[in-house]
Amino acid sequence: MNFTRWSARLPGSQRRTAAVRAARRSAEQALSAAPATSQDPSTAAPSAGEVPAARGEVGRAVPGSGVSASPRSVDELTVGELLGQVPAPVVIVRGRDHRVSYVNEAYAHAFGPRDPGAPAAEALPELVELGLVPLMDQVRRSRKPRTVKARRIDDGDRPRYFTFTCTPIELEASDRGVLVFAADVTDQVESAERLRASEARQRAAAVTLQRSLLPQKLEHPDDLRVAATYQPGGTEAAVGGDWYDVITLGAGRTALVIGDVMGRGVRAAAVMGQLRTAVRAYARLDLPPHEILQLLDGLAAEIDASQIATCVYAVHDPSEASLTYASAGHLPILVRESDGTVHRAEEPTGPPLGTGGWLHTSGSIPFGEGAGAVFYTDGLVERRDSDIDEGVARLEHAFSGATGTPEVVCDRLQRALGITAEHDDDLAILVIHQPDHAGQDADLFRNAALDLLGGIEAAPRARAFASGVLASWRFPRELHDLGVLAASELVANSLQHGTPPMRLRLRRTDRRLIVEVTDGDDHLPRRRRADTADEAGRGISIIATIGSSWGSRRTPGGGKAVWCEFALPD
Repeated sequence: MNFTRWSARLPGSQRRTAAVRAARRSAEQALSAAPATSQDPSTAAPSAGEVPAARGEVGRAVPGSGVSASPRSVDELTVGELLGQVPAPVVIVRGRDHRVSYVNEAYAHAFGPRDPGAPAAEALPELVELGLVPLMDQVRRSRKPRTVKARRIDDGDRPRYFTFTCTPIELEASDRGVLVFAADVTDQVESAERLRASEARQRAAAVTLQRSLLPQKLEHPDDLRVAATYQPGGTEAAVGGDWYDVITLGAGRTALVIGDVMGRGVRAAAVMGQLRTAVRAYARLDLPPHEILQLLDGLAAEIDASQIATCVYAVHDPSEASLTYASAGHLPILVRESDGTVHRAEEPTGPPLGTGGWLHTSGSIPFGEGAGAVFYTDGLVERRDSDIDEGVARLEHAFSGATGTPEVVCDRLQRALGITAEHDDDLAILVIHQPDHAGQDADLFRNAALDLLGGIEAAPRARAFASGVLASWRFPRELHDLGVLAASELVANSLQHGTPPMRLRLRRTDRRLIVEVTDGDDHLPRRRRADTADEAGRGISIIATIGSSWGSRRTPGGGKAVWCEFALPD
């Protein structure tokens, strides 16, 4: 080993060097000012301004003078003298059984004095407990240094941590030894633990915020079975902005939403919460999916221009047996038909929310009885060592064979894609399934429709049709009469304010009766207060009064639909 390069790092070495140089200059000045008959400088007494040799610069004594001569260089110091000034614990062992050859003051102060010549197994129990003896064997054989970091040593009330470096050294007679250097890293370890605790608290706060902003309980539509799950990343991953929602729109229709805010932490969760709230508000307008995304795009830029988000907004309509959707840079919906065939709903799609300048469009795919679909975020399919399309393909394969309730399907998909508690990214999954109504359920889910051509006979035909259908469905008399009245008022409103073609649709589920009228005019009715002398304007008010809920929307092909619902008695 070469100890020379250590000298620049020894405590006070720079001060000692400066002191020695000042002493030499003072001596030279004194000699130049003395008379020629003065005594030999080697025997002269030190001048008043001379600084004694610094510690570690040991002088060479001159016989008979009692005065130190020129100081010794670092190369002339013994290993003991050098290591004795090192403030870190150092021990040197030699031989196969690692007998103690040297222990410096810092080591004795930290772990107690040690007897030279004793083997490490007896003299250095602290190293034995830390498992360093096998490491010292390895260092001695391989002649390569090894380091173990932040090993804990219990010492009273406060544990201490040391990083040990074992370095091979060559001794006399071809003997080999090991120098063990211990650096006290207690303060660093405690700081790291405090930092980890702080990060854990922040992560727990972000997870709590994230979960509080997600639906605490999913809405359950009449015609769909739904399940969703959110899983944050592992303990080392920050919480992201993944989210989902299920929103009943009325008339049996349901909005299904999933999205992902780019970024991590509380900020991403807060942006996610604002977007989810906005989606629920916009959904009440019953707009087409692409118009919902258009509104969200502008809002996302206002919330935080530096944040972007992906989103899929879809609407399930059991009457049309379809799933209408629009995507803003999100992964494709996977749809499984009743025969088990899985395909992707990839088009149309647009850029993520917050980018602006894009006109989103809606697409539609068949979704009838027995069909299912899965909405998901990239945490489920994205891996660092493979392309994301490969992950989507694995999900397709897993979804084609995943049977059971939506809750079971969620669990099976996670297991199939290797999701564990230590997964490095958060994820959200939303699974839907439309049951195949058969047997007794077939009587609880029924539809009937009548096309109306207009004219004065349209209203009587509508009342007669509604009365006959509701009677065949065996509704109570009160509900039967309310249903007929609602059909009459909606048809009368369409005849007065709409245009052909007109259609009356009656639909029942296990929980409600739905009455809906469509026509070719896209002007949406509003509820207003009619004056006493007005002969019109009370139809929508009557509908709102007798029904559990009512609403209107524009239809994709032009025109509008006005509907009302009645809750079935228990």
